Amino acid sequence: MKKEAKARIKINKLLREAGWRFFDNENDPANIQLEPNVKIQEKDIDEFGKDFQKTSNGYVDFLLLDKRKFPFIVLEAKSEDKDPLSGKEQARRYAQTLDVKLIILSNGNLHYFWNLEHGNPQIITKFPTPESANHFKYYKPDPKKLAEKEVREDYIALTQYPGYKEDPRWDDKIQREALINERNLVFLRPYQLGAIKALQNAAKQGQERYLFEMATGTGKTLVSAAVIKLFLKTGNAKRILFLVDRLELENQAYKNFIDYLKNDFSTVIYKENRDDWNKAEIVVSTVQSLSSNNKYQKLFSPTDFDMIISDEAHRSINGNSRAVFEYFVGYKLGLTATPKDYIKNIEDISELDPRKWERRQLLDTYKTFGCESGDPTFRYSLLDGVKGSYLVSPVVADARTEISTQLLSDKGYSVMVPNEEDDDEERTFYQKDFEKKFFSEKTNRMFCKTFMENALKDPISGEIGKSIVFCVSQNHASKITQILNEYADEMFPDKYSSDFAVQVTSVIPNAQQFTINYANNHLNGYTNILENYKSSKTRVCVTVGMMTTGYDCKDIMNLCLMRPIFSPTNFVQIKGRGTRRFTFKYTKQKGDYKEEIEIEKKKFKLFDFFANVEYFEEKYNYDEVLKVPQISGSGGLSEEPTISLDEIKIFKPDPLKSLNVEAVGLQGMRVDRELFDRFKEQVKKDGFIKEKFKKGDIHAVEDYVREEVFDKPEDFFNLKKLRKAVKTDRRVSLREFIDYIFGGITKFKSKDEMLEEEFDKFISIYKPESKYVPYIKNYLKAYVTDSNIREIIENKQYAKFAHNAKISLEEFKALNSWRDTVPEYVKDYISINAYI
Repeated sequence: MKKEAKARIKINKLLREAGWRFFDNENDPANIQLEPNVKIQEKDIDEFGKDFQKTSNGYVDFLLLDKRKFPFIVLEAKSEDKDPLSGKEQARRYAQTLDVKLIILSNGNLHYFWNLEHGNPQIITKFPTPESANHFKYYKPDPKKLAEKEVREDYIALTQYPGYKEDPRWDDKIQREALINERNLVFLRPYQLGAIKALQNAAKQGQERYLFEMATGTGKTLVSAAVIKLFLKTGNAKRILFLVDRLELENQAYKNFIDYLKNDFSTVIYKENRDDWNKAEIVVSTVQSLSSNNKYQKLFSPTDFDMIISDEAHRSINGNSRAVFEYFVGYKLGLTATPKDYIKNIEDISELDPRKWERRQLLDTYKTFGCESGDPTFRYSLLDGVKGSYLVSPVVADARTEISTQLLSDKGYSVMVPNEEDDDEERTFYQKDFEKKFFSEKTNRMFCKTFMENALKDPISGEIGKSIVFCVSQNHASKITQILNEYADEMFPDKYSSDFAVQVTSVIPNAQQFTINYANNHLNGYTNILENYKSSKTRVCVTVGMMTTGYDCKDIMNLCLMRPIFSPTNFVQIKGRGTRRFTFKYTKQKGDYKEEIEIEKKKFKLFDFFANVEYFEEKYNYDEVLKVPQISGSGGLSEEPTISLDEIKIFKPDPLKSLNVEAVGLQGMRVDRELFDRFKEQVKKDGFIKEKFKKGDIHAVEDYVREEVFDKPEDFFNLKKLRKAVKTDRRVSLREFIDYIFGGITKFKSKDEMLEEEFDKFISIYKPESKYVPYIKNYLKAYVTDSNIREIIENKQYAKFAHNAKISLEEFKALNSWRDTVPEYVKDYISINAYI
């Protein structure tokens, strides 16, 4: 079959799947499909005539019709070996003759969407639906209007309360603050206005992608609200998607947009409004809920949103999540608190070093928003915030134990442990192994003791200031919580009831509410150290990842890193939990005498037990170096360290005693099928799982299943058994099993279906020229599924492709620079194990 015919067949199929009514000039009008399974009738074309798809410049390849059967979109088709853009000018002439402004350019494999009245053709991986494209009839973006709109400090306040200046209280300086608090009015700070002005200047120059690099705590969500209002009010957007990477941020963004913009625009969280989200102007969603199993391709059309905003862009569009971001056409705005140059001096480190991957992600983020030079559209750093008196700086305390110091060294921490034959052998552990392969009770105790003795105090009550401790895992958090409470009992008798420290992780019921109560200063009630002082009784929240991003608790005095951190984004976000300014207030009363006490938060302390600051900022000069006592074998303190074996736990595998092999029929064993049914039943009836799944907290569900469901009597469920119970040609993930059980997906995709989706992601992210597309698809699939091909690439034995059945030497040469890009993409974003 000719390549042109193949292309037309593919295009026909894609148009039918999208639900279009269309004319195809290659077919007899009497046989043209108006929609799936419905043949066109003469009455459908009588008002135009049988050749109405013919223009004065020739025949339109495909003419897409609106609901009234009027011409709506011109689709110019090219053969598979032609670049769709080669038909650009021809399609323009057809569109102008038919008085339509929308064009699709396609060769069956690569597609472009083009609004003649705005911008250039943009790659799409799926045809828009008629319903989605219909809003373009009324969508008329005007960059000039966007750039010239005056935005003042009360831009948001005018939406919240348009008549605030006419309110008599506004002219009274004493009552003005009461009015602002009552109405919760917000006013843009000078640097926030600067961010908006920078975007307007970029739009004036024709740019459609923008990046704001702003320190944590500088109000990126408020700036986003102003940008959203600016685009919606000037007609440069009709619907906006706001992407976040955490559930906490999803709820926080939703509440903020309601508070800021509800009088002018409606805001919804997608998962709570699946049936009517398109009635809102602002849609908020976690990127995970859309990217999981590539749901976004089924849920949305590429033209559903005119602007996409990515909150903490380095996280919400990193890896494969970037495909969600690039799937949609329209304006793009990224927000990040992580500077591109945050990781320094890492050019010569191993490719396996996590900082290498992070650096690539940071560079990709800047490139995504057209900032390859490293200069974002707008920048406002932590130092700028401190100088402007909007933020506070940390006092960084270097606190390393003898063991953590050795774990951090290049040589690692070596210890003699029994092997499978009960002989002692030397094992070496490194920082990444702490609380994963290497467990030290005495080290954890020393961490906690050092923290308790050196933490900053609450300036009013004198008790340990509110703190967040970051741990390696759920189990580690549980241990640290227990140790902290034990120390609190010793140091502050009768003041706490095992509630000095509280574990706040995803497996803890109501953990999300704990974070809210802590911020509102009544977690487990109010402090009993000072009567009538409104501060939380619980002084320390012990977490893993829940309180790292977007958590706003301004009176935090201490942050404690009892874990190594490899991501600069995580480190910046964690540090940002303490940078907010705060005024501690207390009314001291004795009889009729009252004294109002106000003390400003001047600093916070960052305890660094694993040299995380030094990891990212070479030769960092710590503000405070804590002398941590060495650990003795008995658990006490001594001059010289001795390590006892009871301090370390190594999980020793049970050696294999026998092996029996038995063939199983094509239907699988009944016991396997029944096991999956029992797993499904147990998961569906578990209240905790149902609640978390409904809220979209899949990470919490996965953690809970691993901790509370897997490897428990009587069935001893695990992934290996579940995969055996379902017939697939690849490894199904736990998330897919959970999605399937609750109806999120109706089947497990095959290996090839998954690879096709991965290819679509690659295309949307990298946007290769048409001539490379077929080669890239074959190369990507082969590289993922064939270990021999990966070995050839890794060892640079390219001559072997001369006799390879999957990739010929000619095809490999034709890939050009994509030969390196595809393997790098796979290594970073695709789990090869899932396809084995």
